Amino acid sequence: MPETPDVSAAQVRERANIGTKEPEGPHRFDPAALAAWMTTHVDSYDGPLAVRQFRGGQSNPTYQLRTPTANYVLRRKPPGKLLPSAHAVDREFRVISALYPTGFPVARPFALCTDDDVIGTWFYIMEMVEGRIFWDQSLPELAPAERSAVFRAQIGTLASLHNLDHAAIGLSRYGRPGNYMARQVDRWARQYKASETRHIDEMERLIAWLPTTVPHQDRTSVVHGDYRMDNMIFHPVEPHVVAVLDWELGTLGDPLADFTYVLTNWINGPISLITDLAAHGIPTMEETIKQYCGLTGRSGIENLDWFFAYNFFRLAGITQGILGRVRDGTASHPDAANAEPRVAALAKLAWSYAVRAGAE
Repeated sequence: MPETPDVSAAQVRERANIGTKEPEGPHRFDPAALAAWMTTHVDSYDGPLAVRQFRGGQSNPTYQLRTPTANYVLRRKPPGKLLPSAHAVDREFRVISALYPTGFPVARPFALCTDDDVIGTWFYIMEMVEGRIFWDQSLPELAPAERSAVFRAQIGTLASLHNLDHAAIGLSRYGRPGNYMARQVDRWARQYKASETRHIDEMERLIAWLPTTVPHQDRTSVVHGDYRMDNMIFHPVEPHVVAVLDWELGTLGDPLADFTYVLTNWINGPISLITDLAAHGIPTMEETIKQYCGLTGRSGIENLDWFFAYNFFRLAGITQGILGRVRDGTASHPDAANAEPRVAALAKLAWSYAVRAGAE
């Protein structure tokens, strides 16, 4: 039997800290104040408490909370000036609190704090789910059969979300039930203009064209709003989803917004660079559409080009929002300032699909 290697306490702590860093600057807070709050509001909490901030992310700062008996995750509003309706951690907490009892894969929610005096902004605490996060959607670390299973799990989980009866789980007032795409176009246009740092002609054309061509919404469901593979935790060894993360943009809306957003990965991203998807183990876009439609009782997806134009427009707006936070001094990622070229590229891509959908 091989000998157990001698691992020091410092090495154990370092392994636990992979992907995290010490909170810095405006993202720091008093751990003692948080620990006192958790003692009162989080069942079974028992300190001492160690706080680390997860690396990456452009929106709500997220922290790893470790104790001798349990590990937690804290998500908070960022400090400083914020755009209207953005960073709604209370809405995140509400939706995972409704989804968790259904068996849909989300982290267990513990408590929400709306008292700015504790750490400086609103926040909530949830369990820390262990598993795999796939940052590169081409899944280079997996064999072809495993890749196929992961992609099918991603779509199957999305379909199960869209099939839930939102009223039955207490989310009938989580959002307005109709006219979702028109409201989304308006939202991202307004937030783009609020964060605008330079004129982009294609964005102005999209802001004028998209509201006049919105497809009819025939279904309403809980939508995630940012459903992508790196917002999921997969089982450590099996190809199924154990937690869907980052519900900041969640609401009631058109489920096709979520699904067509997933499809954009076949157009712009690592998947689009793979010439032989079958050999790689990744389903084609057509196969993915067939799977989703089969699980949700649809005969097909209409207006794909419009939805692609909208999704790339929205991504341009989100990316511009990052630049707005750089301007306002509230960006949470050190590379946020490098986002500027991406805004124009996404706007051009969005307009190309608008033209395919009939824009002139």
